[in-house]
Amino acid sequence: MVQKIKLSTIAETLGISTATVSLALRDSPLVAGNTREKIKEQARALGYIYNRRAASLRTSRSGIIGVVVHDIMNPFYGEILKAIESELDRSRHTFILSNHYDNVEKQRTFIETLLQLGGDGVIMSPAIGTPPEDVQLAEDNGMPAILVARSMDGQDLPTYRGDDSYGISLATNHLIGLGHRSIAMIGGTDQTSTGRDRYQGYVNSLRKAGIEVDPNLRIPGPRSKQGGFEAAVHFLSLPQKPTAAVCWNDLVAIGLMNGIARAGLVPGRDISVTGYDDLEEASIATPALTTVWNGQAEVGRLAARALLDRLAGSHEPDGMHLIKPEMRIRQSTSPHRPRA
Repeated sequence: MVQKIKLSTIAETLGISTATVSLALRDSPLVAGNTREKIKEQARALGYIYNRRAASLRTSRSGIIGVVVHDIMNPFYGEILKAIESELDRSRHTFILSNHYDNVEKQRTFIETLLQLGGDGVIMSPAIGTPPEDVQLAEDNGMPAILVARSMDGQDLPTYRGDDSYGISLATNHLIGLGHRSIAMIGGTDQTSTGRDRYQGYVNSLRKAGIEVDPNLRIPGPRSKQGGFEAAVHFLSLPQKPTAAVCWNDLVAIGLMNGIARAGLVPGRDISVTGYDDLEEASIATPALTTVWNGQAEVGRLAARALLDRLAGSHEPDGMHLIKPEMRIRQSTSPHRPRA
């Protein structure tokens, strides 16, 4: 049988202590940078594999973080995850990802599995209908939780998200400033804090401008490009003849613009469309999409940093931490032009 390489083997080869080798392989700042690299190089040469399970028994930490979101296929969550991963990499933490697709049972199973694996913490965008006790299960078992993108009633955990009410008001006010008065809102759901806040921001902006809020101009539901494309038929058949649309996100907006174009109209000229999130695709869409930057990379970075701080024994106050959105004006919106 092949003999298993031990820390002591590396230490003896280099003529240093086993403790120094252990610290170096955990990227401890107590070991000089050039020494750390020398130790790592020797470990690779000898075929040493870091035993995370054994280390967790010694330190009570596994180095594993759980991340659970609605759907990684949505680039919005992809940008959050990229930032989380980058931040966790700095401290040699590994994350395990799960998509819950708003299935509470699936999310609960993931949290229970993470506890069984000895996860250090969890970052989650909670599924619709998540009971507070599901999140408390993690907290009560020494696995701190941080929320992103969505908040939860009955929980005062650190939560990082964009200011959705303010952000959607930026888009609505932009359209009002261009002379639009019949403005539809497409996508989203009142079942999430995000959906409720965005709709409220839309309503507040209309009322502030003296525009009557017409519930028939709201088309809830779509959250994808396909959903936005399919909503175009409903949107274009509305008797109120909206001249503009505030969309739940960029995916819905791009899908809607494709549907509008399929009907023989020109998005950005005949009908103004705004998105939300400022995904990479927004700036290269045709026409380039006017949208709202929602700070998802900043959300991911701050959430990961907050969790690492909690694991280190210090953290920011619990409760909501809002990123202030910013408007990105491009080609998909233009001044209102009365239809012939």
